[in-house]
Order: sequence, then C-alpha cells, then structure tokens
Amino acid sequence: MSIPFPPLTDHFAPLADRYDVAFCDVWGVIHNGVAPFPEACDALTRFRAGGGTVVLLTNAPRDGDVVIDFLDKLTVPREAYDAVVTSGDVARAEIEARRDQSVLHIGPERDYSMFDHLALRFTDVESADYVVCSGLYDDETETPDNYRDLVAAMRKRNLFMVCANPDRVVERGHVLVYCAGAIADLYASVGGAVMFTGKPYRPIYERALARAQQLRGAEVPLSRVVAIGDSVRTDLRGATAFGIDCLFVTAGIHAEELGGRETIDHGALAAIFSDAGMLPAVVTRRLAW
Repeated sequence: MSIPFPPLTDHFAPLADRYDVAFCDVWGVIHNGVAPFPEACDALTRFRAGGGTVVLLTNAPRDGDVVIDFLDKLTVPREAYDAVVTSGDVARAEIEARRDQSVLHIGPERDYSMFDHLALRFTDVESADYVVCSGLYDDETETPDNYRDLVAAMRKRNLFMVCANPDRVVERGHVLVYCAGAIADLYASVGGAVMFTGKPYRPIYERALARAQQLRGAEVPLSRVVAIGDSVRTDLRGATAFGIDCLFVTAGIHAEELGGRETIDHGALAAIFSDAGMLPAVVTRRLAW
C-alpha cells in the first residue's frame, strides 16, 4: 500500500489566491542565519503586493523588535512582512506573571531583551523558584550532554521550566546548532515540568492570528491562512494542530535527510510524513514566487 504524498510545486504564486494570511517561518525559510534567501523574500513581497498579510512566526526567544533588527542586518526587506511574532513574546507574558519569583536563566546574553524592564531576581539552581531556558550558554561548543548535571539538579528541586524556544536545532549557515528545545526535552525526559511557548503550541498561533486580524481590520477564517515552514516537529505539527494549511519547505532543517537542497527524495519525504502521522497541503523545495 502506497504512502499518501502531498502535491509538489516550485512556485507559491499558483497557491497565493487561496490565502489572505501567511504565517511564515524565518530561520530556514527566508534566511539561514547568515544570509537572506532572495527568492523567498521576493515571494512574500509579491504576496503582500497582491493583498496578502505576512506574519513572520519564529521560535526566537527574543522580542519581535530584536528579530526585526536582526533581519535588517541580514538585509531581509521590510516589504516582505507586516509583523513578527516570537516565542519570546509569549514567554515574556508567562515571565511577567511570575515577576515576584526568582529565576534561573539558561541561555546566552543575547536573549536578555526578553527580560527588559521586568526587574527580575536572577539566581542559581539552588535558589531559583523556576527556570527560563532560551538556549545553550554557548551553542557553538556545547551540546545537551553538557547540561545533564544541571538538569538533574533542577529535577531534584522539581523546578518548573519555561522553554522560550521549542526548536531542538536550527541551521546557522549550513551547520546545525542546538536550541532551547533540546534542553527542555532533556528535562522533560527525566520528568521535569515544561511549558513550551512557541511552535508547535497553540498560544503563538493565537497571538499571530490576532495580529493579522488587527492588521487587516477583519476576522480571517482559518481556511484562508497558510503556514510556511521547514520543520515537521514545529511548523507542520503546529499548523495541523491549529487547523491551517502548511506549505512545507524541504531545503531547510530536514534537507540532508530528504535528498539535499536541490533535489527531493520522495521516499524519505513520504517516510518522514508517515512517521509524523500528518501531511502538509503542498511541498516545495524553496519558497519562491
């Protein structure tokens, strides 16, 4: 019995009229952390020119304004999107609700914008009331194995964790680096309680939809929303759970297991969707108009 296979396309243009809103992943779809993908930026710009609204939806554990500054540095044109919603935005709301508690932060200094103006008490694992994980302290040299002792200490105290970036890995250039989701998964695997604030979890999609409807000045039915992304675990699973279509990009985080960035191994692709138990609406190698 053959495994179901979604339609393939090289172009977003034939699909664009189906949708009013696109929730587009950032890292792996419109840039690789080092340089933008011009075809993807062009496709989103053309979609907006035709009346569409683009909300960039990212598991970055930082404020949306910080992500916009980073996109500017990469020369991603602002004409390619209307707004940015981050997992850091969602995490900040949870942190604000706990602002009277002391916190252990696991992650690099570049993520501190998530805590701006909250006057939090930062402390160590022995004194913390809860944990916020935004990444590894040094994602260029460390792996989750470096955190096993810290995770054991957290579990001993039964600390609650807010994971501000559910991604396990992300591409930086053509290298995969570990993210906060890898630490959170390790903690959950030993019985730790974790709240994941980004994709594939519902709160970030609700926030993005509310922002899109605010921008358009009208309600948008879910049938008119498409999620564009390159991760089965976050983008495809999140879109499916939220009830929207997914345009799945193969030349991203799964590229090596799916035949490379220039070709698609149909068997490997069918297997990855079969393992996930879900299919996207359409598959493309890269986002292009």
